[in-house]
Amino acid sequence: MDLYGRRQEQAALDQILDDARQGRGAALVLWGDPGIGKTALLGYAASAAEADFTVLRCRGTRLESMLAFAALHELLWPVIDRISTLPEPQAKALNGALGKSGDVADRFLIGVAVLTLLGELAEKRPVLIMADDAHWLDEPSAQCLAFIARRLCNDPVVMLLTGHDDPVDGPWEKLTAMEIRGLADEDARLLVGAAAPDIDEAVIHRIVSAAAGNPLALQELPASVASGDIYTHPLAGEQIAVGPRLRRALSIRMDGLSASARTALLLTAAEDRGDRNTVRQAGSVLGLDGAAWDEALQSGLITMRPGERICFRHPLIRAVVYEEAPLADRHAVHRALASVLTGEKADELRSWHLAAAVEAAGGPDEEVARLLEESAHSTWGRGGCATAARALRRAAKLSPSMDDAARRLAHGARAAWEAGQVDVARGMLERAEGMSSESTVAGLSDGLRGLIEFAHGDMESAYRYLIRDMDLVADPGQAFKLGSMAVRAAWSAGQTGLQDEALHQLEQRLPQGGFPNADLLPLWREWWSGDNGHGAHAHSPVVIPGAEVLNRLSGSSWRLMPPAPLGVAWGIECVLDEALRRKIDKLRHTDQVTALTLALAQTVTLDIAQGLWTAATANATEGLQLAEEIGAEHLASQSRNCLGWLAAARGDEQAVADYAALTFEQSVPRGVRALSAAAEWNLGMSALFAGRAEEALDRLIRLTEKGHHSAHPTFAVLAALDTAEAAVQAGQPETAQEQVRLLRRCAERTHAAWAVSAMHVADALLASGTEAEKRFRLALEVPGAASRPFAYARTRLLYGEWLRRARRRIDARVQLAEAAEIFRRLGAAPLLARVQAEQELTGQQLRGSEAGARDSVVILTAQELRVARLAAEGLTNREIGAQLLISPRTVGHHLSNVFPKLGIVSRADLSRIDFEDGLRLAG
Repeated sequence: MDLYGRRQEQAALDQILDDARQGRGAALVLWGDPGIGKTALLGYAASAAEADFTVLRCRGTRLESMLAFAALHELLWPVIDRISTLPEPQAKALNGALGKSGDVADRFLIGVAVLTLLGELAEKRPVLIMADDAHWLDEPSAQCLAFIARRLCNDPVVMLLTGHDDPVDGPWEKLTAMEIRGLADEDARLLVGAAAPDIDEAVIHRIVSAAAGNPLALQELPASVASGDIYTHPLAGEQIAVGPRLRRALSIRMDGLSASARTALLLTAAEDRGDRNTVRQAGSVLGLDGAAWDEALQSGLITMRPGERICFRHPLIRAVVYEEAPLADRHAVHRALASVLTGEKADELRSWHLAAAVEAAGGPDEEVARLLEESAHSTWGRGGCATAARALRRAAKLSPSMDDAARRLAHGARAAWEAGQVDVARGMLERAEGMSSESTVAGLSDGLRGLIEFAHGDMESAYRYLIRDMDLVADPGQAFKLGSMAVRAAWSAGQTGLQDEALHQLEQRLPQGGFPNADLLPLWREWWSGDNGHGAHAHSPVVIPGAEVLNRLSGSSWRLMPPAPLGVAWGIECVLDEALRRKIDKLRHTDQVTALTLALAQTVTLDIAQGLWTAATANATEGLQLAEEIGAEHLASQSRNCLGWLAAARGDEQAVADYAALTFEQSVPRGVRALSAAAEWNLGMSALFAGRAEEALDRLIRLTEKGHHSAHPTFAVLAALDTAEAAVQAGQPETAQEQVRLLRRCAERTHAAWAVSAMHVADALLASGTEAEKRFRLALEVPGAASRPFAYARTRLLYGEWLRRARRRIDARVQLAEAAEIFRRLGAAPLLARVQAEQELTGQQLRGSEAGARDSVVILTAQELRVARLAAEGLTNREIGAQLLISPRTVGHHLSNVFPKLGIVSRADLSRIDFEDGLRLAG
């Protein structure tokens, strides 16, 4: 294909195709002004790939942007028969999205299905995906392609997209982009000469000057000159029409056509899909004959393509034809198109055409609004939440009744929320509330306002909305969920008074227990009431929930279980972890990615407490990736905080600071003190382990400082031993005593082993002589204390330091050796270094391997670790890919890295790897 002035762009496309031939995939966005040549570059890539690639194409159009998965349907049509070969959940999800079944699926499972399908196609030959006019793709298809584009590096799949704007935000924001600029003058002259061989040099010069390098303008302007489309500028003199004036030039060309030919062009523009039969039938309704179509084709503005498709030569021409048409003509052609539609998606298309006709005519229309609403709910059922939201917004606009409009907006807001469009959902709720009462809209949206605020906004605002809406929704089960979320919001805000108030309101709202697991409310209240042992509830009856209780709550809604930090404070991490693990195992075999992200964020804290740091790192990394995918900022911060805690324990101070800065940026303005407190704790712990006690105390004391953005009672208790140690080292025993009292109240209330042990350790730090040793021994002897290895090893370290200072070097060596082994296994470098320094002070000579931060331990990336663990469980590459939202080929790539790192040669050897003890071969 001959392209003028595109050597650099062609070389980039050649390179990306060659990389795919070598097994490396990539995605590239070509962006620039209309008519700049993006589509021509796609044509070049298709020609370069046709011999050895499978080429799949789709194009965004104005009309089909309103049809969920329309672009995906077009893209996959050539290989649609391969869907049946996918794993059953994926095949069902994709068939449901494409309207071939009634199955409903999460957009992530649909993305995994397409990724698997492309991966299998790529096993035979590389795949080239081209999406022209990506700015017009329907949102579910765009989300799916964006999901795939971020996961192509290990598959021989190339994705090329075109759009008008720099993809700095939206679905393509993380993809590589190339701006397509105007042609240089010399190349522009060559293009004009090729487009109009007989034109003289003076006119070529004027055209090149006027077109500013735009290839479409360079090809269209010769015709403008021939038709006399020249105007006189008051200062610059005679000029050729270009830019907005190019639109005028096109309009002048259309003015030279008969009314029937112009109607044929308008029909084609309004139909927007290129279905020749549909536009011909609609033309018959409007009285068009063959001569009108012949004239329209002879104008050169439209062309016939293989497969009975009728298309405009360029999207800009289509836009001009449609936008320059009188409203009455638009009304007529949309009505005609709606009257002849048949086949797949006919009902959805008909509702959109009728809506366009009504809007062209002006005024509301309840019948069309009802059809749009029905179409929206059908689309919603197939996973097209974003499209459903758009349809409901348009239905509201056409609704004669304010009540109907408010209802449609409220439902549309819910659809937008499920699509991850938080700002759209908020805007629709505000419009609905402007048409109806807030209470009515709250009931219609099932309390969406509070749920949005809880997930993305201010916690105290979320609390107020959730408490209000709990009294407005009709379903007792939904009321209980909203009330429980209100309690959780109050906890996240660090407001114990609001927690108690929410519990009281909930009990008042549900006095008859008309909701699932109503008998668990008293126990549930016990977890949440008061302030975890800081006040009036210190002597309440202690009830430690078992796995059965947690399983019943998770069966109703996992959100009814306590958040992980609260569970850790209560000392129920084992039973809570067991319940969540079962939940995660189920979620990994479903399409509920949002729920999976929420559950993963909870398990990381539990993994850390139990000393499963390898798993914690992998789960936190996966949870962070998923949270960023779905735009869940609070969950992303929770995962970052867990990674920050691990970084502090491992001595990576820069990572701690980076994670904390992001958390503060997101959480402080929104009053999410549970998150800002966790970040503050990490910073304090990092400083403490680095030997900067004053700095550590300055940060840790903020957790109990009333009114501070990091003040939070649960995290104050969890960090109390750190605060006490920092206070002792900083010479502030009174502050340390306050921490002892904090721990004692928690221990008396919860009887949690960690709290009892930490209380004894804090007492020991303040005591002397035999009393200190007694306290250290009591801390080590608490039943269950050893189940938290890091805390247990730290107790041994502190005891060993005391013994060494008491000149009991032999006894000190015993404690220090035990601590060193645990810190070495966990990778807790700062405390391991501290232990080794103490060991040397006892006169012990360390071996070379002991003197390092760790023995030689295999290091896998978080993704490699996840893949290896699942492969060790016997899962196939397909099954692993489905769980981790990556392609089977990427799974194979990771395993090819894992085997040499672990010194093994087969999947069978993975079953012998101890994934929690340095990734060593067991036995």
